[in-house]
Amino acid sequence: MTSSSDRSQAVDVQEPKTYEVRTYGCQMNVHDSERLSGLLEGAGYVRAPEGSDGDADVVVFNTCAVRENADNRLYGNLGRLAPMKTKRPGMQIAVGGCLAQKDRDTIVKKAPWVDVVFGTHNIGKLPVLLERARVQEEAQVEIAESLEAFPSTLPTRRESAYAAWVSISVGCNNTCTFCIVPALRGKEKDRRTGDILAEIEALVGEGVSEITLLGQNVNAYGSDIGDREAFSKLLRACGQIEGLERVRFTSPHPRDFTDDVIAAMAETPNVMPQLHMPLQSGSDPILKAMRRSYRQDRYLGIIEKVRAAIPHAAITTDIIVGFPGETEEDFEQTMHVAREARFSAAFTFQYSKRPGTPAATMENQVPKEVVQARYERLVALQEQISWDENKKQVGRTLELMVAEGEGRKDGATHRLSGRAPDNRLVHFTKPDREVRPGDVVTVEVTYAAPHHLLAEGAVLDVRRTRAGDAWGKRNAAEAPKSAGVMLGLPKIGAPEPLPVATGSGCGCD
Repeated sequence: MTSSSDRSQAVDVQEPKTYEVRTYGCQMNVHDSERLSGLLEGAGYVRAPEGSDGDADVVVFNTCAVRENADNRLYGNLGRLAPMKTKRPGMQIAVGGCLAQKDRDTIVKKAPWVDVVFGTHNIGKLPVLLERARVQEEAQVEIAESLEAFPSTLPTRRESAYAAWVSISVGCNNTCTFCIVPALRGKEKDRRTGDILAEIEALVGEGVSEITLLGQNVNAYGSDIGDREAFSKLLRACGQIEGLERVRFTSPHPRDFTDDVIAAMAETPNVMPQLHMPLQSGSDPILKAMRRSYRQDRYLGIIEKVRAAIPHAAITTDIIVGFPGETEEDFEQTMHVAREARFSAAFTFQYSKRPGTPAATMENQVPKEVVQARYERLVALQEQISWDENKKQVGRTLELMVAEGEGRKDGATHRLSGRAPDNRLVHFTKPDREVRPGDVVTVEVTYAAPHHLLAEGAVLDVRRTRAGDAWGKRNAAEAPKSAGVMLGLPKIGAPEPLPVATGSGCGCD
């Protein structure tokens, strides 16, 4: 007969369950995935080793619904897991995010081996739903219609020790005809300023030195209380937080981009000289059809003001090519804005139908071959502009925050990589002394490529930071574990410019 103490010992030596989170889509999804990881680890799960490819006790898909092939991609991945689940008793599969919010019961009908479906408003329920599915031995579909808990109030497992997302709002009040996000994430809901600043201060206390303020329409912050200057006030308040070295934000909307925000950017030292300002189209008729509440002159006027106040600012954008009804003249207006604005990078997408959006049923859909040809012309133009703008950086001395995993060839080239204040990616010669992610180095730029810079000379200075200490502490703590690894989630900072047309960026701001 087994005693109760023997049973306790048996439980104690049981291997913890592993989990894997697969993330698709925008920065909001990345932020949500950090929360999902935190929730699962709080429930006793550990992260599966890198390269597990579904060989985990729980696999979570955090989905995006803003591109035409999103559902095909999800169901294809779910199909590949079906035989693995058959061979692995007790394995569970969960689907959350925008596609789950949209498709709901359809997911379980198409993939009956899925255990849990949850939406964008109730990510905090994941551990409970997994346990309920296990006990009841049937799928749990729970889609909340309104936000149950602000994501930033949930536990988190951040992907970086030195940089962090901080959500200031969720949802969106815009009605862009190409975008389904407002229908899936709801109306904009702002977070209290005091709660935002308290979270930032707590992160800085943990060693974080760079934060990115996150919102679907970040500079509309304050609409809940009717304060049009709330966002600029928030930026200035971030400037008062000791130890916070870099502040970024994404994504703003030209409609809400006011002069007080430009002044706050220019006058707050830790707000970085970087701006991601979605254009979508340079044509006034297409902007009207998109329900974008600005026109070309307004957009270029903002760019001009930003450049006057912050001469070294790097400005990036989103552009959609081939929106329904786009003529050659309309497209030429987009090319004109690209030439005038001199973007350091553009995230350029071929229009694809988002089911459930007004644009999906519009007449005059542009033929695929026409869209492809225009896309290639815009990419070629922007590649040259990006290269020309990067060449202007040669000879400049820059302070870089050393990054982790940004340079794919760093090992072979004996280089390290870091981000400049304007978020440009710089690869630099590895110094003789130890340099950790989160530390700051001073380098001189010697060469420019369209999407990165090189600093091939000796590093001029190395500043060890609390952020580097935090990275070292985390790395030392996780070294013995097989679970403390990255799972392919996007890194903090801008992704590589000019993604392929089938990419999953939403481009909806």
